[in-house]
Amino acid sequence: MQGHTIVCGDDALAMRIIEELNSADTKVVTLQSPDGLAEADVASAQAVICAAADDALNLEIALLARQANPDVRVVARLANSVLREAMAQDNGPGAILDVADLAAASVVEACLARTTHTISVAGIDFVISGSDAPRDATLREIFGDLAPVAVIHDENSDTPGDVVACPGRDYRVRAGDWTAMIGTAEELAAHGVTIPTPLSHTRVRRPLRRVIDAVRLFRDDINPMFYRALAASMALWIGSTVLLRFSYQRSPGMSWIDALYFTTETIATVGYGDFSFLHQPLWLRLWGIGLMFAGVTTTAIVVAFIADVLLSRRLSHSAGRRKVRHLRRHVIVVGLGSFGIRVVSDLTAAGYDVAVIERDDDNRYLSTADRLDVPVIFGDATLRQTLESARIDEARAVAVLTQDDVVNIETGIVLQEMLGPRVMPEVNRHDVPIVLRVYDRTLGAAVALRFGFESVRSTVDLATPWFIGAALGLQVLGTFSVGQRSFMVGGVYVKLGSELDGMRMADLSTQARVIVITRPGTPLRLHPRRDTKLRAGDTAYLVGPYRELLATLRKGQGATQSDVTGPAKTG
Repeated sequence: MQGHTIVCGDDALAMRIIEELNSADTKVVTLQSPDGLAEADVASAQAVICAAADDALNLEIALLARQANPDVRVVARLANSVLREAMAQDNGPGAILDVADLAAASVVEACLARTTHTISVAGIDFVISGSDAPRDATLREIFGDLAPVAVIHDENSDTPGDVVACPGRDYRVRAGDWTAMIGTAEELAAHGVTIPTPLSHTRVRRPLRRVIDAVRLFRDDINPMFYRALAASMALWIGSTVLLRFSYQRSPGMSWIDALYFTTETIATVGYGDFSFLHQPLWLRLWGIGLMFAGVTTTAIVVAFIADVLLSRRLSHSAGRRKVRHLRRHVIVVGLGSFGIRVVSDLTAAGYDVAVIERDDDNRYLSTADRLDVPVIFGDATLRQTLESARIDEARAVAVLTQDDVVNIETGIVLQEMLGPRVMPEVNRHDVPIVLRVYDRTLGAAVALRFGFESVRSTVDLATPWFIGAALGLQVLGTFSVGQRSFMVGGVYVKLGSELDGMRMADLSTQARVIVITRPGTPLRLHPRRDTKLRAGDTAYLVGPYRELLATLRKGQGATQSDVTGPAKTG
């Protein structure tokens, strides 16, 4: 057995990788423990993909595979950043990948309703930008020579919601159809396509807003009885000052400052050395006694309320509810796993307020959320009261990212009901994106169709091309979503005698589009014409649905393999 690929793992990602490799006629051997490496013939393997959900298992298999075969491509999935960085150093052929890193950008873009993706290709920043077609016309008539990536039919179309991948420039669209085009920023601007400003990397909050929010927080945390106690204390203080100013018998008379000072030291019970009631009339001495008791009582009450505020602020900080009270236009993230915390980090780095809902109060990422100054509300996100405590009425978007598909779908349905016109007539649900993480692609598509979710993201779909590309020696530059379909940008070096050697652009997959060709000794060729031929030594960069694109990229490497083996025994 030569040139096969070993895949470790049994979760959704590993199963998808195995499925895609099998469909591409690649020899696949599966295993679930390091004991099966020798029997899987790692010494002659083309690649080892460690895609299990367990970092420890992936790490062990990756290290043993590299030790047994220094030339094998090792592609390992590691969520732990320390292990990932350590393994990436001098890893040799292959890649060390994190699913959260690969898929978080798509969720952030969906939360912020951004339809623009920037990917660097051959040293040029290409922008994939989406917009509605302004009129009935062909894509060429509207966008000129810009390369079409996808068209989503409008609801008034005969096939509403259908995604047409990489149509020709002469494809006719109707006004309102959503179109995604790719080109440089200058090319897009020249054809009237507006490019959103890049996400900022500073979290800016005006000082005046901070002061106002701090005052509001303090006001809301104070017990209402505090104000009555404070008013009584101030009345006693001022009244006694006035009384002593005009009634205290001494020569010369007591000034306002002396009266205020004497009142304060009496209430605080820190006198008497300079003033006393000893030689004053009987009624004034009785007043002094009452002032002492009243002062101690009101002072104790005021101090108790302040202590209550400090304690309640500390407790509410751990629950996150106090911080959320005055958030506006924030993003709610449900689920604080490795994927959720990456999305939270990206959003906060871009300057957006974030609130998190999490069930587990022992979650390992709580310290990271605290460092990012992100409030965490503990509770069940499928319950309305939990979502209300996160200020769902003020949120700009909600990302539901737990590891349970059913919980995510249920939470999404509850959110749709809460944001609907019957519950919140002042909130338009189309203005509040709901992004759901659903592992299973088929389930995600069915849920999106049945319940009308516009942003269902599969981390498996977004990450799989990177793992397969690294295992096959292909260059994957980026993945993104259009509608419910995953697209990829990748590059392939055309080898001598491969299927792509001598092939015209028009003969490529109809769902893959070449955007750049680099050829030694010649300038870059942007948006090559359909009659352009590839030849050995070229590097072609393409965009399209990832399945079709991976198949096209592999054609540049030579003949494919046809044998598929069953699972290897793992001892």
